[in-house]
Amino acid sequence: MNSTGLAPTPLAAVPVGPGRATALGLALLALAVLGLGLGASVGSTGLDSVLNARHDPVAWQIVWDIRLPRTLGAWLAGALLGLSGAVAQGLFRNPLADPFLLGSASGAALAVALAFAALGVSGMVSGSSGAALAQAASPALARLGLTGAAFVGALGGVLLTLVLAQGVQQTLRLLLAGVVVGYVLGAVRELVQLAQPDVLQAMQGFTLGITGFVGWSACAVMVAVLLPLLLAAWLLARVLDALTLGEDTARSLGLPLAPLRALLIAVLALGTGTAVAQTGLIGFVGLVAPHLARGLARSTHGPLVLLSTLTGGLLLMAADIAARLVIAPQELPVGVLTSVLGGLYLLWLMRQRTRAGRRA
Repeated sequence: MNSTGLAPTPLAAVPVGPGRATALGLALLALAVLGLGLGASVGSTGLDSVLNARHDPVAWQIVWDIRLPRTLGAWLAGALLGLSGAVAQGLFRNPLADPFLLGSASGAALAVALAFAALGVSGMVSGSSGAALAQAASPALARLGLTGAAFVGALGGVLLTLVLAQGVQQTLRLLLAGVVVGYVLGAVRELVQLAQPDVLQAMQGFTLGITGFVGWSACAVMVAVLLPLLLAAWLLARVLDALTLGEDTARSLGLPLAPLRALLIAVLALGTGTAVAQTGLIGFVGLVAPHLARGLARSTHGPLVLLSTLTGGLLLMAADIAARLVIAPQELPVGVLTSVLGGLYLLWLMRQRTRAGRRA
């Protein structure tokens, strides 16, 4: 056990050379481009829409306005979750930490449930970026929209966690406060759904995770958030490397841990909140992506956050394509698929480590 009460993790590993990390990053990008092309070809009309897109306006609309933004949006949401997961695991020094630990997911779900309850299910309409609030009693609420409500709720959950933890000084206190906030906000959401049963049905798409309503505007929002957060995480990678060695060691290096930890929490909260607001609650991507990236290249957190971002994007893009194919012409909620596959991966990983421990 370390000074935070968490089990130490094998995050500090022998780093790979920059050439290998670069090659892996380029390979993941190439796979993402191939996935984008495959995603444009998967749907009820199959490859015909792609082949006829140049001459058929309907086929062009299917490919350009539905399939491409959906596939790219899945990659961007996965990239945000992968980045947030790498930051969370480095911040908490625990490989089982995920982006939803600080109450962002429960806050977003509660905000969406309250929006449904306040306006009624009939007050929600599908839009290019998910769902919007129609016939709203408040013009301000109408402008906010469902994705805006989810984003505000996610940040509200994180802020409540920070208040309960009395700042960012103690990592263990942050973790416990996040767990408490998650349970409390989840219970409040259940009460809202019990009070208005129609809300429960309307919430299914959000809680199961869905990428079908992601449009170009949602992609633009996620790009605008992802790029600065990725840069910030890369610049703060040295802090995560120092925290891997323990808080006392990090302080001995002269790092101002409180403000730097606050910046890392901001990256984690904004990344998670943006992804959840656009695609709902998609589990396991933020937990599994850093594990896979770490398996591909044992590295310091600089390359790791970049590889985790690319891995998370590829994972969710692949899951989105698979969700369209498994029971075609119907679709599975992508969050269900990621939970099943992520759970199986963690079981396999646990078995591998158990075998390794027995050999040792």
